[in-house]
Amino acid sequence: MPTSYTIPDHCTLCPRRCGAGRAAGRAGFCGAAGTLKVARAALHFWEEPCISGTRGSGTVFFSGCALKCCYCQNYPISAQFFGKEISAGRLAEIFLDLQRQGAHNINLVTPGQWQPWIIAALDQARAGGLRLPIVCNTGSYETLDSIRRWQGYVDIWLADLKYVSSALSARLSSAPDYFQVAKAAIEAMMAQAGRPVFDQDGLLQKGVILRHLALPGQMEDSFAVLDQMAAWNDADPGCFIPSLMSQYTPFYKAAEQGIGRRITTYEYRRVVNYAVDKGLAAGYMQQKSSAKEEYTPDFDLTGV
Repeated sequence: MPTSYTIPDHCTLCPRRCGAGRAAGRAGFCGAAGTLKVARAALHFWEEPCISGTRGSGTVFFSGCALKCCYCQNYPISAQFFGKEISAGRLAEIFLDLQRQGAHNINLVTPGQWQPWIIAALDQARAGGLRLPIVCNTGSYETLDSIRRWQGYVDIWLADLKYVSSALSARLSSAPDYFQVAKAAIEAMMAQAGRPVFDQDGLLQKGVILRHLALPGQMEDSFAVLDQMAAWNDADPGCFIPSLMSQYTPFYKAAEQGIGRRITTYEYRRVVNYAVDKGLAAGYMQQKSSAKEEYTPDFDLTGV
């Protein structure tokens, strides 16, 4: 039988704490209301190698998002709320099916607005034999309470640190408090997950991968992000795995906010060199050729 869960009647799951009466079917700032919605569930091969491995990451894309990034590559589901309504019981079946397909892990993409439903589904799936590590793929705009509730469920945090500038995060993601919130959240993730742990095949089993997507024309803010990442690494060397990404593509409303181009090779090299100088070379650096639209999946309800 499905594990019970409570639908929020005054939602405070994300830092916006918008108070939406989701139990009555009213959607919050994130777009989520009272019925779980999923856009895609399939093996995914485009995460970091220690996540995707050779067989793929069992990735579930959830509809809605607490951030409003004007350049979101997943905007059909994050901003336009594309997806299919399903039950927590069906989600548990999806997790088990991904395991049967050979997934190395279960990768929850932007799951925070659906946390009660997902925890119930994980309880049911574990009772049915789910044994894979669970990845929380997040923009790091998370409350500390939410991170605590993931204790015992999430093994790996695949987290972004997008900005330091409050003006930039307000303009591009409608979140002037992004850095303050994300800094505290990431520190809680690292404390919860502990240092990275790999299996004999080099696949991550526990820990934090901390990503930064370099944006066109924003090198100074990228440097500030890397300063913060370096401070964490200097205090506890190897406490997370850095991942510097060049895959920015001007999707959705990016051009309206003045970032309607891809990052140049010069810009990305400057950011990479800065990361290396700051001692953040023991991680992942994307090739400039990663900025391709084919890295974004089609949200066609595969596997749902």
